[in-house]
Amino acid sequence: MFNKFKPYLIVLISLISLFFIIIFSTDSELIILDPKGPVGAVQKDLIMLSIYYMIAIMVVVLGFFTIILFKYRSSKKNSDYKPDMHGSTFLEIIWTLIPVLIVIALSIPNTKALYELRNAPEATSHKDPIVIHATAVDWKWIFSYPEEGIETVNYVNVPEDHPILFKVTAADSMASFWVPQIGGQIYGMPGMVNDLYLQADEPGTYDGRNSNFTGEGMTHQTFDFVAMKQDKYEDWVEDAQDEPKLTEDTYEKLMLPETVDKMTFSSTHLAFVDHGKNSEYAMAIRQKYGLDTTVGGADKDAKSVHGNMHMEGHGDMEGMNHDDMKKEDKDDDHKDEGSHEH
Repeated sequence: MFNKFKPYLIVLISLISLFFIIIFSTDSELIILDPKGPVGAVQKDLIMLSIYYMIAIMVVVLGFFTIILFKYRSSKKNSDYKPDMHGSTFLEIIWTLIPVLIVIALSIPNTKALYELRNAPEATSHKDPIVIHATAVDWKWIFSYPEEGIETVNYVNVPEDHPILFKVTAADSMASFWVPQIGGQIYGMPGMVNDLYLQADEPGTYDGRNSNFTGEGMTHQTFDFVAMKQDKYEDWVEDAQDEPKLTEDTYEKLMLPETVDKMTFSSTHLAFVDHGKNSEYAMAIRQKYGLDTTVGGADKDAKSVHGNMHMEGHGDMEGMNHDDMKKEDKDDDHKDEGSHEH
């Protein structure tokens, strides 16, 4: 009895599952489908095009599936049913050509978008892009404005309706730079630089993050992408240029595997290191501070740093010299040994 209704039960369960997926997804924030810039809009169109294709394919396949289940059900005798038939060249050509045509149809708009997004948005291509170096470090984002002489940590300010050229790299682990409502994503890797043009059409604060798993703290490797009116952006630049300068000692402490709060400096780390060319800088700094840079040791040291050396501002960081850091490491080791003895 069950076998008789099993095909219908499978179809029913599939339709019910699809219904609940649609219902529950309507309550979530699909911010990637609410773009606030031309790059995000192009990527949204590609996503929707793929969804339309998938829905069309699903309707056709499920339609044929339902017809076959009904027409060739075991309780009905069909004069045209030939279970021993095989080797239909015509059908084999058809079901081979259909996927090929689908892939071609999806490849054309994706290829066009790929080349289009390699350049600044066409609407504002007459404006010189603002160049910002985005550097990923476990577990923080560092943004350098070489022309303005500004460096920020865990936030980036940009003017609206202006192309921004992000030069994305990493100091240690490979990370993925992503601002869902503005556009992305692109990988940042030590020793190389990837270019990404973005633009915000509306003022606001948008969530950015590292979408690549890089360890226990990557869930906190987020940043604010703040789009501002042109005059407010210029005011911010002037104010930021009055902030303390970034010292090499302070920057070295940013190389430690730790989350930090937002920071602003009136100079950039590009004066003493370019992670796009120097892929060993962060590891050398960690060795300098006595941290184990092997895979297993890095995780252990990251937990130790996270628990004992939370950095809440660049003022505190500047006040700690190398000897203080080494002393804290030794104290932590003694504490760990004491806890093991208990």
